[in-house]
Amino acid sequence: MGSSHAQAYHSLDGFTICGIVSTGKSKEVLNEKLGGGYPLFTDYAEALAETKPDAVCISTYPDTHEPFAIMAFEQGCHVFIEKPVADTVEGAERVAEAARKANKKLVVGYILRHHPSWAKFVEVAHDLGKPLVMRMNLNQQSHGFMWTVHRNLMKSLSPIVDCGVHYIDIMCMMTRSKPVQVNAIGARLTNDIPVDNYNYGQLQIRFEDGSVGWYEAGWGPMMSETAFFVKDVIGPRGCVSIVAKNAGASGKSDDVDSHTKTESLRVHYADLDENDNFTKADEWIDMQDEPDHQELCNREQRYFQKAILEDIDLTDHVQDAVNSLRIAFACDESVRTGLPVYL
Repeated sequence: MGSSHAQAYHSLDGFTICGIVSTGKSKEVLNEKLGGGYPLFTDYAEALAETKPDAVCISTYPDTHEPFAIMAFEQGCHVFIEKPVADTVEGAERVAEAARKANKKLVVGYILRHHPSWAKFVEVAHDLGKPLVMRMNLNQQSHGFMWTVHRNLMKSLSPIVDCGVHYIDIMCMMTRSKPVQVNAIGARLTNDIPVDNYNYGQLQIRFEDGSVGWYEAGWGPMMSETAFFVKDVIGPRGCVSIVAKNAGASGKSDDVDSHTKTESLRVHYADLDENDNFTKADEWIDMQDEPDHQELCNREQRYFQKAILEDIDLTDHVQDAVNSLRIAFACDESVRTGLPVYL
């Protein structure tokens, strides 16, 4: 994500990269990809002090998000931060408070919010009536580099927290209702991760309006690629599904560019005639504006720029990010205790 955001800053008008920071060699690789010439740093605090940036993009592992963001706000910077905001709910609240105190913008990398197809998916869901049944998953048969990334992520978070915040956010947008209870289960399928974590999880959410949502996430070389890409919403009036024939194909489960592909939406109508036969054929909505992963990152950074230049009120944006994380950690608690959690 850091590489993709850097490419956005490199190519978009109005941004100038004043430094790239990483503890390993990724900064050299990225600098070469961007044509070279950017200052490189190993120490984040040193980079802040030397470059005095107007804005910082934090795409590190989640356990550094809170201290890095707060340090940036204390230096007077705006912050774009990859989800989740922090690796604890309390940490996320401290980041949000630091943004308010500094009077600087905090934009959280919820990439699906910038995807026109997902916006249409949410819009159609609003027309299905209530309650809604939301079924979603993203299992990743990760190997090679992606398995290294996932192992590192699981040093601080489980898949249903790290990935789940995206889809919990979408469910809240679809229902516009308060979540009241979560149940979740998980399994540790490998010894390559910390003993207190799990690489497969499934969560269920019950909302105040009677809607229910289900999300499943698993990472690792053992994961199945059968039905790993499910995005489905059902209501009294029918259902809408993301049908991503290419992105949902075998071998694509750990392809980051495929994770945001929709390709088409299939809308089914529940209307029946006097003989209980359907009165409408299913409608296919082929998505013409289908940005790839890099273009989505470009759109995120244009929004970040717009929020700063036009002084957009991001109160709801930040609160939504904190709330989705709070729900995800409640699910994590349910996995660890074996009990439902009431919100």
